[in-house]
Amino acid sequence: MTDYVIKQPVQASLPIRGSDQQFPVRRVYCVGRNYAAHTIEMGGDPDREVPFFFQKNPDNLLTGGADFPYPVKSNDVHHEIEMVVALQAGGTDISLESALDCVWGYGVALDMTRRDLQGECKKAGRPWEIGKAFEKSAPASELVPASEIGHPTDGEIWLKVNGEKRQQGDLNHMIWKVAEMISYLSGLFELAPGDIILSGTPSGVGPVERGDVLEGHIDGVGDLHCKVV
Repeated sequence: MTDYVIKQPVQASLPIRGSDQQFPVRRVYCVGRNYAAHTIEMGGDPDREVPFFFQKNPDNLLTGGADFPYPVKSNDVHHEIEMVVALQAGGTDISLESALDCVWGYGVALDMTRRDLQGECKKAGRPWEIGKAFEKSAPASELVPASEIGHPTDGEIWLKVNGEKRQQGDLNHMIWKVAEMISYLSGLFELAPGDIILSGTPSGVGPVERGDVLEGHIDGVGDLHCKVV
């Protein structure tokens, strides 16, 4: 056993539906502007361009339906509902044909964003971490194995805030499909078991307030619930 000079940090993980086991998380990759309508609402060009990625930290994950604490240093926090892709294998330069073999399962997550701080970073040409990778910024559901549900290519994805539907789309609206994301990302990073990918959000992103109840859903994948406090 390795003798560390400080207490070893807790391993970040995601629960698995119907199991006491956990999925250990190594890295969290997020793909930006992967739905045409959302790309337009964020001022981008919806034409199929090279995908871009940013990262959250594994310990940003918030599980078990726990409350989402409104973060400090921001007055404009937005919701973004996304599908989680959890990898059981990795590598570099993964082919499209074998990319889905890397997937262990799927889930539902929120990419919570300090939009005001992200906007300041964009204007200054700086990285987005302070807008994206803050504490508890990734509420996530249980994972469901691909061996049970296959690899979803269509199905409704939506988010309700206090019972009102704010975001709505379909997985088949993704500009870059799951296999394409994995293949392209593996040309930039060496992917590994335990990596997860948040696969982009449909249009309708908007601000949350303390007291809001968030309900997310993806057909055939699962549901997510949390409250802003």
